[in-house]
Amino acid sequence: MNFNLSQIPERKGKPRSSGVTMVMDKGLSIEEAKNFLSIAEPYVDIVKLGFGTSYVTPGLRKKIELYQSFNIPVYFGGTLFEAFLIRNQFNDYIATCRDYNINYMEVSDGSITIPHAEKCGYIEKLTKYGVVLSEVGSKDAEHIIPPYKWIELMRAELEAGSSYVIAEAREAGNVGIYRGSGEVREGLVQEILTQIPEDKIIWEAPQKGQQLYFIELLGCNANLGNIAPAEMIALEAMRIGLRGDTFNLFLNKDEVE
Repeated sequence: MNFNLSQIPERKGKPRSSGVTMVMDKGLSIEEAKNFLSIAEPYVDIVKLGFGTSYVTPGLRKKIELYQSFNIPVYFGGTLFEAFLIRNQFNDYIATCRDYNINYMEVSDGSITIPHAEKCGYIEKLTKYGVVLSEVGSKDAEHIIPPYKWIELMRAELEAGSSYVIAEAREAGNVGIYRGSGEVREGLVQEILTQIPEDKIIWEAPQKGQQLYFIELLGCNANLGNIAPAEMIALEAMRIGLRGDTFNLFLNKDEVE
């Protein structure tokens, strides 16, 4: 850090399995990615190439190699997995990941319906090729999944081989674990945490208020996803109590008064 401050909570160091920040790249140019990494690299754990953007991104291989040169895993968004699957191109998906040296893969069913046993089968197959993250929750705001079902799905996907389960929120943070307003479905989150280990869940939290909720609930080492590149430094400051929203969160009042 740049100077000494007492009472700063301890962030786990990289490579870390908890306190993970997953960034969503929705189309940064290679130069923009370089600039982003020049300031945020210490705090970025995983980069997701959002939804199907990798299909239309010029210089895709070069950009993937750039992230990997910083030892940051990159993966294709779950929507791309679903696009391959609905076209009966699952083996082509595997071949594409291998061609681009991608060894993190997301299995999701937010846009298409996949019988859950079949989804778990894809997870199991993909673990032979690398680390699997599986997303739970629908992108359809009208499709409300009860808490017990979230728990059942998450548990089964972890048992099938997922390293993390991702709690769906979309890029806007207005479905899944959130209401349409972006407000956290607190009862759902609390119930999930009674059964699923917090270090196995990445909470999609694109909005500041959502990030704050999970930092207050789980501490500075909450796993957060769908973070915009421009918000990385601000998030890291908020994680350790150096933003107004969390300023008093980690202070021992007896020592500072």
